[in-house]
Amino acid sequence: MMEHSEVDPEVVPEERDFESALRPRNLSEFGGQPRVRDQLALVLDAARHRGHSPDHVLLSGPPGLGKTTLAMIIAAELGVALRISSGPAITHAGDLAAILSGLSEGDVLFLDEIHRLARPAEELLYLAMEDFRVDVVVGKGPGATAIPIELPPFTLVGATTRAGLLPGPLRDRFGFTAQLDFYGDADLSRIVLTSAVKLGVDIQKRAADEIASRSRGTPRIANRLLRRVRDFAQVKDHPVVDLDVARAALEMYEVDQLGLDRLDRGVLDAICRLFGGGPVGLSTLALSVGEEVETVSEVAEPFLIREGLMMRTPRGRVATRAGWAHMGLTPPVTSEPNLFDDIE
Repeated sequence: MMEHSEVDPEVVPEERDFESALRPRNLSEFGGQPRVRDQLALVLDAARHRGHSPDHVLLSGPPGLGKTTLAMIIAAELGVALRISSGPAITHAGDLAAILSGLSEGDVLFLDEIHRLARPAEELLYLAMEDFRVDVVVGKGPGATAIPIELPPFTLVGATTRAGLLPGPLRDRFGFTAQLDFYGDADLSRIVLTSAVKLGVDIQKRAADEIASRSRGTPRIANRLLRRVRDFAQVKDHPVVDLDVARAALEMYEVDQLGLDRLDRGVLDAICRLFGGGPVGLSTLALSVGEEVETVSEVAEPFLIREGLMMRTPRGRVATRAGWAHMGLTPPVTSEPNLFDDIE
């Protein structure tokens, strides 16, 4: 079933919806990503001066970096309505045609995971993006007739975590593309402090820094850890979240100094202890930690590789010396992979 929603940018999120409550409402509140923020501000300002809808926007990057938030901010900055849907939810061209025909002039349409859009819908989107028109086919076979439907000017904001899977013709139709990078600890600390104010949490700067340093460069994770620290402080009757409280809470939730959680450490421990540092195949590794292959490859593995704790080689996954050291283990002499091996 097709799922989409309409969001009024003027509606204040309810406190019960923490994810929405912590989102910045405009570009000036959006912490981090200064390059993307400044470029996007120029695009929106220029469109306002011309009195036209801005170019279509493509946002790419790992989950949790603010792609959905930026789409909401674009609509809020323009003072228009935001329609939200996703690639997997649009299974037929008719689904997309129904969404597009319901847009008003200047509206922003946000399509999350746009690389997973069905091919028929993708073909229809090409015409809509360029000519603001869709051709609805009525009937089948030789008697089929294409009925053109004019669309009001709108701005498409596409988001993807797999930019390489986006077809070239679709990618080229976006007037502005932005790659979101992982956040630095300083930016994340400011986000934690801002979110703490919204949640009514009295937190010290050093505690915010500690949460930020364990957040994998991702605001969504930083806000999630802040909420868990808040819960810990409330239950343990700590009116102020200081460094010791933050560390105790994060230790309880099994988030270590680098931000590794139980799954990450389980994967790294299995490579080191069970398989002598590797190489080990992905499916075997997943079985050893009792998780699905996709969970290990898409959740744990990217962060472990980014932190230099694990590598992928043609023969399988291997732990680096840094990975051994992080687990408090001494690597065998031959544990370090050949740096000239091709990566899978």
